[in-house]
Amino acid sequence: MRQLKHIFENNRQWADGRRAADPDFFKRLTGVQSPKYMWIGCADSRIPANQVIGLDPGHVFVHRNVANLVHHTDFNCLSVLQYAVEMLKVEHVIVCGHYGCGGVKAAMEKTQLGLVDNWLRNIRDVYSHHKSEIDAIQDQQKKYDKLVELNVIRQTLNVCHTTIVQNAWARGQKLCVHGWVYALSDGLLRDLDCVIDSPDQIDEVHRVHGEE
Repeated sequence: MRQLKHIFENNRQWADGRRAADPDFFKRLTGVQSPKYMWIGCADSRIPANQVIGLDPGHVFVHRNVANLVHHTDFNCLSVLQYAVEMLKVEHVIVCGHYGCGGVKAAMEKTQLGLVDNWLRNIRDVYSHHKSEIDAIQDQQKKYDKLVELNVIRQTLNVCHTTIVQNAWARGQKLCVHGWVYALSDGLLRDLDCVIDSPDQIDEVHRVHGEE
C-alpha cells in the first residue's frame, strides 16, 4: 500500500495545474538550468526560497541548513556554492536568515541539545564577539532578532572568504553576495545593507590570491 498517498495526490494536482496554466512549463525545466541566483537559507519548513522571492523553479539554486550557516569545513555547502558559481555562473548569492530562528535561539541558551550544538558553535562565536552589544538590548526577542541579523552578516562574509568566490572575482566574473532576513510575521524580506561584490570590501587578512 502506497504511503503518504495524499502527497502524491497533491503532486498530481500541482503538476496538472502547472500544465494547464503553462503547457510548456515542464518542457523548459528539462533543459539546462541557468539560474542567476543562489540562495543559502535556513532549513526551517516555513521559508520556501522560490515562493518567498516570487520565482518559478529553475531560477534559484538552493542550499539550506540549520540556521543558514556557511562553515569553511562544510563540503556540502561549499560544493553547492562552487557548482553555482563555477558551473551555473550565478550572479547573486543570497544568504537569508529569518527572525524566530530556532537555531539562533538555541545558540544563545545554555541547554544542551546534542549533535546540533556542535553545528551551532559558529553562531555562539558570533554571539561572543558581539555579546556586549546584544546584552545591552533589554527585550529578549529583540536580542534574538539582533543575533539573527549579525549571524547573516557573518555568514555572508564567510561566503566571500571562500576561494570559490574570490577566484570568481579574480577571473572578472560578475558576482555579488547579499545578506537578507525574512520575517515570518509579515512575509517580507529585510535588506541588511550587506552587499559585497569585490575583495576590496573584506578584511585584507581574508583575501587570497586569485586564479591567474
